[in-house]
Amino acid sequence: MEQKRIMIMGVGNILLTDEGFGVRAVEYLQAKYTWPENVRLEDGGTQGLLLMSTLMDCDTLVVLDVVLGPEKPGTIYMLEGEDLRKSLSFRDSMHQTDLLDTLITCSMAGHDVQAVVFGLQPFDYHTMQVGLTPEAEKLLPEFCSKVVAALAERGITTAQPAA
Repeated sequence: MEQKRIMIMGVGNILLTDEGFGVRAVEYLQAKYTWPENVRLEDGGTQGLLLMSTLMDCDTLVVLDVVLGPEKPGTIYMLEGEDLRKSLSFRDSMHQTDLLDTLITCSMAGHDVQAVVFGLQPFDYHTMQVGLTPEAEKLLPEFCSKVVAALAERGITTAQPAA
């Protein structure tokens, strides 16, 4: 049986403090873990529809992002289905074309991608500044550890800590 192709994609705008949290999280996962061959990690930035060819090459998409939910800053979310639009990358307002539209376009082209979002409620996503807020930076290891644990619970092959 062929292994599922897993894409872990950090998204967001690194020029707007915590809006770049997903990108920083994927960088952390690349640096701190060794991943199996069927798992790719990628910085998706704010590319929207430009990610279509990348998404056509995966079966499962794990998005790391910021989420505007009802809880306090620092809350960690896992979103699927209708809840995906709570992720900033799945909203029309933040990026040229939202990621959900890109997944729909992939489906129309004959390739369905299962998607799940792991997100952090941001502390600040309006200030134009490269770098996360100190509060978000401090939560990065815990967030990434929770992502790896949740993927393992879902039967998705996870990484081993880097030596």
